[in-house]
Amino acid sequence: MVRTGLSALLIIGTWATAGISQASAADSPSKSEPKASAGLLAAMQKDLGLTKSQAEARLTAETKATALQGAAKGAAGASFGGSWFDAGSGRLTVAVTDGAKAASVRATGADVRLVDHTARQLDAAKARIDALDAPSGVSSWHVDPRANSVVVGVVASEQGDNDVRAFVAKARKAGPVTVKHTAEAPQTFAAGTVGGDPYYTGNVRCSIGFSVHGGFVTAGHCGQTGGAVRGWDGSAIGNFQGSSFPENDYAWVNVGSGWWTVPVVLGWGTTSDRLVRGSNEAPIGASICRSGSTTHWHCGNVLAKNETVNYSQGAVRQMTKTSVCAEGGDSGGSFISGDQAQGVTSGGWGNCSSGGETWYQPINEILNRYGLTLHTA
Repeated sequence: MVRTGLSALLIIGTWATAGISQASAADSPSKSEPKASAGLLAAMQKDLGLTKSQAEARLTAETKATALQGAAKGAAGASFGGSWFDAGSGRLTVAVTDGAKAASVRATGADVRLVDHTARQLDAAKARIDALDAPSGVSSWHVDPRANSVVVGVVASEQGDNDVRAFVAKARKAGPVTVKHTAEAPQTFAAGTVGGDPYYTGNVRCSIGFSVHGGFVTAGHCGQTGGAVRGWDGSAIGNFQGSSFPENDYAWVNVGSGWWTVPVVLGWGTTSDRLVRGSNEAPIGASICRSGSTTHWHCGNVLAKNETVNYSQGAVRQMTKTSVCAEGGDSGGSFISGDQAQGVTSGGWGNCSSGGETWYQPINEILNRYGLTLHTA
């Protein structure tokens, strides 16, 4: 039974080229979005502590919030300070520095919060922090629109370290900074070879992300350009056509030798297999689910975007942080919101027994970097 499910992941993670269509962050959501499956609702109830009706209402609200992000940002103009989905109200909130823009933003259907710093100013502060050499006790840093500052994550047990304190002091000079303590340092989620898993490269097992025209995308730390990729049965799938890690954590693999691609993410029996219809970016605060070969299907929330993650191998930039758990072997797997592809699993801390946080590399950056077309239904 396990082998059947893992075989299916390879097949549906890699199906042929018919029905290809271009997807980008500008694509509009499906006008006739399929009703959420019982399995997806059950996963959201389990992982997010929601009732069935609350899960259904949240999915509807998140779809609306995702659709109006562009118009709300345009209405805010140069005073835009970022945006996020508020699960409590079920609405998108937009930060602005100019109170005169509030009425225009509200007219789009979003709520408004007045702040001191624009998103451009915060991004500039983060870029200055990106130029610093971070010690291992600093886990990550990102722009948090809700805090209207750059949040620097420090491993709690390392907060008194001299190098950590020096880094934080330099970061504060770069712009508005808030320090947050984290339980553990982040690590990637690759794993040693285990029989019956989605794909191997060398002695490493990882997970397929999303099907693209001619192959699939996955995590860069799973293999180097030119490296051979094998399926669960040991047969050749293809090779890494491009790979970047650290600095980025993305890669893509071509498929051949009888393998092909389909626009599906495996639900592992927890939910029905998910059709992929595009890659519209979900806002901060939205629910999101992950599929991987080790821990299968889990859900959580989008916590932060454009975060720099300080792995032991080096920093990786422009990552999205989530409250979804993951474990070794889940690397490269799919992050999806509704029917919209979001990114590929990179790493994190914790596990799916005690909980943790996981980062993913956004899908649209990968598609743009390699000139790939997402395979959509």
